[in-house]
Amino acid sequence: MTGADPGGSVRQFEVSADDDGIRLDRWFKRHLPQIGFATVSRWARTGQIRVDGRRVAADDRLAKGQIVRVPPGGAPATPRAAVSLGPEERELAAAMVIRATPSALVLNKPPGLATQGGTGTKRHVDRLLDAFAEGEAPRPRLVHRLDKDTSGVLLVARTPGSAAYFAKKFASRSARKVYWALVVGVPDVPEGTIDAPLAKQPGTGGEKMHVDESGGQPARTRYRVVDRAGKRAAWLELEPLTGRTHQLRVHCAALGHPIVGDGKYGGADAFLTGAISRKMHLHARRLVIGAPGGERIDVVADLPDHFAASMEQLGFDPGASDAAPSDFSPPPRSPEDQKRAARAHAKTYRKARRGERRGRGRQAGHRERRR
Repeated sequence: MTGADPGGSVRQFEVSADDDGIRLDRWFKRHLPQIGFATVSRWARTGQIRVDGRRVAADDRLAKGQIVRVPPGGAPATPRAAVSLGPEERELAAAMVIRATPSALVLNKPPGLATQGGTGTKRHVDRLLDAFAEGEAPRPRLVHRLDKDTSGVLLVARTPGSAAYFAKKFASRSARKVYWALVVGVPDVPEGTIDAPLAKQPGTGGEKMHVDESGGQPARTRYRVVDRAGKRAAWLELEPLTGRTHQLRVHCAALGHPIVGDGKYGGADAFLTGAISRKMHLHARRLVIGAPGGERIDVVADLPDHFAASMEQLGFDPGASDAAPSDFSPPPRSPEDQKRAARAHAKTYRKARRGERRGRGRQAGHRERRR
């Protein structure tokens, strides 16, 4: 990779295997760090960056072999100034740490705390990382993210070298993650893989995803029902095999069983009556990832209070599952059982898609009447 072109000409780069699946903005940070994030965002917004000749967004993911067209110039990245944290923020930062190694800090992110800042978001994990940059210690760096309302394991790199190492691990899908989720109702098929391509839903400004069989990016999630509370709710283990935005939330909703508390994708049907919290019940329970020097990080994050209370209310025993990803493969089944499971899964999925289309039709009719 080259830096800024003194000749001021358009540059083209081929995406390598090591960068397969990386976000465009992170690709720039890795290979053209002298170009600031604001410039990358503006170039993408105005169509000056092209991937295989097409316009892209700053958070779109790249694939091996694609050609990235980069315009000449670009404002240098502005060094980030350290922020002054109050005692409460420093206490929160310290309380989140569940494992510290020479290469990483592993945090248990609470629900409601954003990973990064944005418009109107002043309190976030990235800001709190200044608490760990004392003296000569470099400031830790984010290498992956969790949604604001998702809790659980979040790894941050302690050095620039380990940040590059972990970023490659996540981009190559060699980091294994297990999530716990409470969902409304109980899937007909107790275990399987949801294979449903995802794309940004038109008209939402990229803030919402949906299943798009023809134009979506590949997205696969392995799931298993750990326990059930009658027909009211189920406790699932989820293992994302790809890393699309909101993947687990959209896939559970597409299965016909939205995550409890996820009104964005489940609407009013995502909430249970009684004493069950209205907060989202999605938790990054376990992370297994290789680290520099042959180290292996394997961590489990405790449940947040609202999730633990709902588990107790529904009669679920957390000790019933503490599966590492390597233990997460379903047991062998006979060909007949596999065929029955596939037919039931397909039926459930088609039913969910019909319901989704009917819901969109009702919304369109409602908008038309309002006009």
